[in-house]
Amino acid sequence: MTKQKTALGPIFIIGILFFILGFITWLNGLLIPYLKTACELTNFQALFVAFAFYISYTVMALPSSWIIDKLGFKNGLSTGLWIMSVGALVFIPAAYSREFTIFLLGLFILGTGMAVLQTAVNPYITILGPIESAAKRISIMGIANKLAGAIAPLALAYFVVHEGDDAAIKNLANMLPADKELFLNDLAERVINPYIGMAVTLILVGIGLKFSNLPEIDSEENGNSAKNSKQADKDSVFAYPYLVFGVITLFMYVGAEVIAGDTIIRYGQSLNIPMETAKNFTTYTMLGMLVGYVIGIALIPRYISQHKALQVSAILGLTFTLMAIFTSGFVSVFFIALLGLANALVWPAVWPLAIHGLGKHLKTGSALLVMAISGGAVLPLVWGKLSDIFNSQTAYWVLIPSYLFILFFATYGYKIKEWKK
Repeated sequence: MTKQKTALGPIFIIGILFFILGFITWLNGLLIPYLKTACELTNFQALFVAFAFYISYTVMALPSSWIIDKLGFKNGLSTGLWIMSVGALVFIPAAYSREFTIFLLGLFILGTGMAVLQTAVNPYITILGPIESAAKRISIMGIANKLAGAIAPLALAYFVVHEGDDAAIKNLANMLPADKELFLNDLAERVINPYIGMAVTLILVGIGLKFSNLPEIDSEENGNSAKNSKQADKDSVFAYPYLVFGVITLFMYVGAEVIAGDTIIRYGQSLNIPMETAKNFTTYTMLGMLVGYVIGIALIPRYISQHKALQVSAILGLTFTLMAIFTSGFVSVFFIALLGLANALVWPAVWPLAIHGLGKHLKTGSALLVMAISGGAVLPLVWGKLSDIFNSQTAYWVLIPSYLFILFFATYGYKIKEWKK
């Protein structure tokens, strides 16, 4: 009964954290073309924005699990927010020097703080109620996350995209060196004020969270129900095949999600769509995800199971990708945006299927799943390289293997409880 009475408060607090995670994550959709111009990069080099941000999840996920173990959920979450604020402040020297490596350092530190948050909030919301409806709760969190994602590129664009930028960028090659340097310095420095505001907000939310009434949850107690005791007795976290397949699935999924959200603006530009129009494209992808989350909340688990929703998501992902590759212009961009709809229920469905019955291994299993977010570092780089070699549209073939593996996990992988001997 206690959990029933107190669930709404923790859910609201976790919802705020998911909003913050979404806002900072989906700034990258605009940061990639912005830094490509400001730091004079190729497509491949610009995608290191995503790499630096998401690779921190792999590097820091296990240390994040240790932090949560030592500090507890609440103090660990505050610490994560304060680490993120440091990353935001690194953007100040990065902008003044126009050094891409310093921007990447700031993004890595931001990702490090977010790894701490992700390691705590996902298992927290999963075990805050019945496992059968976990996808519904994560979908509610997803609405907060993707609403922030829809707002983020527009909010940043307000500061960094000015009228006349498109014409100036097209004329960069013809500018006098002094004029070019002046324009690029001004462009880089536009990012300073929004990131100072972000740092202050993160510090204040971290302080508020530290003094909030967010309760601690005994994850081992929640994972060790009687019916799962056999599973929980395993010595190694790697003895759970469905968890291992879940980690690979999330790697593939996050790569696909980041490609859909972070490359769509650049893809629009490659089709000669002006930045004034293209800046909205990431928002359209996020709106697609919002629609998917609402559908998930309405249908799971009453009308459709978590694994069935995952199967539908994979099939939609394959369909929309092929349509994006074989159509042209705005229609092709539209199908990339629709990948937001296909992607929406993958994360909410994979988490409960992958961590169910881990018992004492729950925090380590969660850390491994958070490490899989590195798919957002690796696969976009593949897209960027293919884009430089061929073109941005052909590069979307990289998504096909991702959705095929998601389909495998949704159909067979989640059922495999023991490794064959």
